[in-house]
Amino acid sequence: MTGGTGFIGQALVKALIARGDEAVVVTRAVPDASRQITGAKYVTWEDALVPARIGRIDAIVNLAGESINQRWTASSKQRIVQSRVHAAAESAKIAQAQPTKPKVVVNASGISVYGPSNHEVFDESGRPGTDFLSGVVTQWEAAADRIPAERLVKLRIGLVVDAEGGAFPLMALPYKMFVGGKVGSGKQWLPWIHLDDMVRLVLFSLDTDCLSGPVNACAPEAVTNEQFGRAIAQAFRRPHWMPVPSFALRTLFGEMSTLLLEGQHAVPRRAMNAGFQFRYPSAAEAMQAIARKSSKS
Repeated sequence: MTGGTGFIGQALVKALIARGDEAVVVTRAVPDASRQITGAKYVTWEDALVPARIGRIDAIVNLAGESINQRWTASSKQRIVQSRVHAAAESAKIAQAQPTKPKVVVNASGISVYGPSNHEVFDESGRPGTDFLSGVVTQWEAAADRIPAERLVKLRIGLVVDAEGGAFPLMALPYKMFVGGKVGSGKQWLPWIHLDDMVRLVLFSLDTDCLSGPVNACAPEAVTNEQFGRAIAQAFRRPHWMPVPSFALRTLFGEMSTLLLEGQHAVPRRAMNAGFQFRYPSAAEAMQAIARKSSKS
């Protein structure tokens, strides 16, 4: 697994070990023992190219890529694209170095591939958009197509929510301070998925032979930004009343503000057709679970 030290990656490593898999995390630098997950093996990208050091690989999960949550300058845009293309290319080298090619590759991708829209509904047959993030995902998936494997799943991931880690704690913070409200118009769609379902969908993708190609990794019950905010407010018993104007976000974040002000209504048609069942299909259920978890921490 690449990206195994990140938010989703750490949860996935724990889930793989819990079910008896041997998890090997490929990273630029092996972390200190205190930051390693018990039961996982950590190797550098260089060592991963040597089968004697990494062992036989049955599957590759590629989650690596620089965060898009930064101001989009010309240089940062280049890093965002190159980090994803590079990770896929290096994953291809790892697979090629193996005596036999892996049975399956699960490559992270982005739900933003479809581009922003307030009226279209996108399943996996939707065409890529023309904005920056659509281009990032298109190049990302093209690089993943070159990883030699019997089967390739490209998980187009939405906003992954959990009480700890990722973007959600920052999203929930205004509500906890009693100043939460809609962002921009509030009408923009917000494709999201609970961390538990994200991990379960990766495992499902590894195990389900009939699943390949693009797979939308988002909850089946789509919501707008307004509806998502109200679900947070209800779960944490806080008001939903103070809107964040669009111009303020554009001033603060520049082009990156499109992450908050635009979205797409995506549905996980292929996962559901393959038999995947979401533990948290609605925002209300997910927010209640997160609120309960937060109260215990």
